[in-house]
Amino acid sequence: MVEAETEQYATKALFSLEGKTALVTGGSSGLGLIMAKGLLRNGVRVIIASRSQEKCDLALSELASLGECSAMAVDVTDSADRKRLLEHVDERFAGLSILINNAGANWGAKLEEYPDEGFAKVINTNLNAVFSLTRDAVPLLSKAATVDDPSRIINIGSMDGIHVPVVQRVPTFAYSSSKAALHHLTRSFAIELAHRHITVNAIAPGFFASRMTDYVFEHFIEDIKDDCPLHRVGKPEEIVGIVTYLASRAGAYTNGTVIPVDGGTSISKGKRPWTD
Repeated sequence: MVEAETEQYATKALFSLEGKTALVTGGSSGLGLIMAKGLLRNGVRVIIASRSQEKCDLALSELASLGECSAMAVDVTDSADRKRLLEHVDERFAGLSILINNAGANWGAKLEEYPDEGFAKVINTNLNAVFSLTRDAVPLLSKAATVDDPSRIINIGSMDGIHVPVVQRVPTFAYSSSKAALHHLTRSFAIELAHRHITVNAIAPGFFASRMTDYVFEHFIEDIKDDCPLHRVGKPEEIVGIVTYLASRAGAYTNGTVIPVDGGTSISKGKRPWTD
């Protein structure tokens, strides 16, 4: 009994991802690329999706040496592209262990200048497309799911869906709203899909280096650090660690959660008034 428990509780067994399959949307850059690298390094077969063929090719040149990986240029807001993507996943894997909904968009502008088309684009990418792709991926996820090892859906939300962001000085009405809605959609899916042995959770990242944060890092990096109780931005391995937990046996009983990975920023009022 002791030997069995020792093996069962060993970190290597608890956090193993060996043999799983994953689809990462928005996987050609930023957090998506980081997560794809982390999964590949831990024995997962990965398909990344991104709108740009050029970015897919560039990402694949980084990822190919790490494990079995392919890339597809698709727009997740387009129903025909989503269908094509899932057909490719089915042909490649005949099922899907992990779906990471990471593709996202942002739009920042003052209220009086905030365009309808900008708001609609962000909501369509960050929320509507996640709903549609997840709905259509359920049959593939069900194929790989078991009682003891559920398939996993991991939605990439944001700390900005938990608090109102002010550090960057430019309002991001649609982004914050879309991520708050995504967090609640995560909970709804978790209830809906549990009986199919599919868990659904969200990660709410804080500031990590990515294309989306290039501007604010350049102009407001010290403010960002001041606004975080740990006084720093996130490191790539800190996202990989949360994804590994949620996708492994260690996280098999975690369902319907939103996990902030932001150094405490979403619960901090910061050291500055942010009125300039």
